[in-house]
Amino acid sequence: MSSLHRRHLAVSPDWLALYYKDPLEITHGEGRHVWDADGRRYLDFFGGILTTMTAHALPEVTKAVSEQAGRIIHSSTLYLNRPMVELAERVATLSGIPDARVFFTTSGTEANDTALLLATAYRRSNQILAMRNSYHGRSFSAVSITGNSAWSPTNLSPLQTLYVHGGVRTRGPYAHLGDAEFVAACVADLEDLLGHTREPAALIAEPIQGVGGFTSPPDGLYAAFRRVLDRHGILWISDEVQTGWGRTGEHFWGWQAHGESGPPDILTFAKGIGNGMSIGGVVARADVMNCLDANSISTFGGSPVTMAAGLANLSYLLEHDLQGNARRVGGLLIERLRAIGAASECVREVRGRGLMIGIELVEPGTDEANPRAAAAVLEAAREGGLLIGKGGGHNTSVLRIAPPLTLTVAEAEEGAKILAEALRSVA
Repeated sequence: MSSLHRRHLAVSPDWLALYYKDPLEITHGEGRHVWDADGRRYLDFFGGILTTMTAHALPEVTKAVSEQAGRIIHSSTLYLNRPMVELAERVATLSGIPDARVFFTTSGTEANDTALLLATAYRRSNQILAMRNSYHGRSFSAVSITGNSAWSPTNLSPLQTLYVHGGVRTRGPYAHLGDAEFVAACVADLEDLLGHTREPAALIAEPIQGVGGFTSPPDGLYAAFRRVLDRHGILWISDEVQTGWGRTGEHFWGWQAHGESGPPDILTFAKGIGNGMSIGGVVARADVMNCLDANSISTFGGSPVTMAAGLANLSYLLEHDLQGNARRVGGLLIERLRAIGAASECVREVRGRGLMIGIELVEPGTDEANPRAAAAVLEAAREGGLLIGKGGGHNTSVLRIAPPLTLTVAEAEEGAKILAEALRSVA
């Protein structure tokens, strides 16, 4: 055990998770690579949990941060803040929400917490619809709507949460149905649920479930849900903390795969927009955002430095068509991984979109989740020079692959080769 690991254990909570039997200290990064304290280089396929969206040490972002820090680092939202207004204008336009207002936070957890506050105040209801297998953050309110027991440490809650079918396509009671029948069954379940309860404030849903193992429903499910929700006046919150900014390749936002009934009432974002800086936020149409009847500010949300980083990062992403790169290189990577998975009895499914890919591992010849194999592949991939993540529903048995969106074809091929070797080593 390293001395830093011993010091970490002495001052950190027992529940603060670390990857790897011999935890890794990352000292610096560049592009799609990071280095550890021993000087070893790794290809990064997890990007600080989908947060290093463009590249490590991207010159345009580091320059913007340095220049802004040289002017002023902090002021709070009590004062006019040019970088915050400029980024809010761009996000409001990109969101697709009409007459949008934007509130910046410091994390996705805080963004979802704010969205819940808005929805419950607007609707005067503390009842929330959430998806099974979901994850929305670690605050008291966010864990109470998280449909994944591994990440929800308490049953106590300021909210009453009701869980809806549909977030996981290939498991559960409707898995055997075709896509159209699956959507119809989930809509019927929602209709039935609403017949047995008081009117909820909102449905919150990740278009692709992140911690849940990159699972998703057929396209159009949330549009079908929206038609039901609208009849009841229930708001739709799209949690885009992991799916936003073009990561899925096909769309800029995950909700756009379900956009036939229009944009969400509230959209939350975080992670990738700051490329490692602490940015989260909420976009909502004006009547929803303005429904609060008490004062509020944000001390650190919308800080000049993080907003400068977000502006530079968003500009780089749009100018270099990183959504298109995610679609092209991600498409190649997922096909390589599906070919590798077809040769392994441990791989149940390779799924995802763009550069958001999950590999679900099972006990050979069964549908039983295999968290032991997932942990072993994580270790073997590291030994091979590749960093990946893991997640999943009932058991943590899904490998999560989400490289920076500037990933090259050569790097995708290299990562796939290391993963193939890692899977073979534990088969």
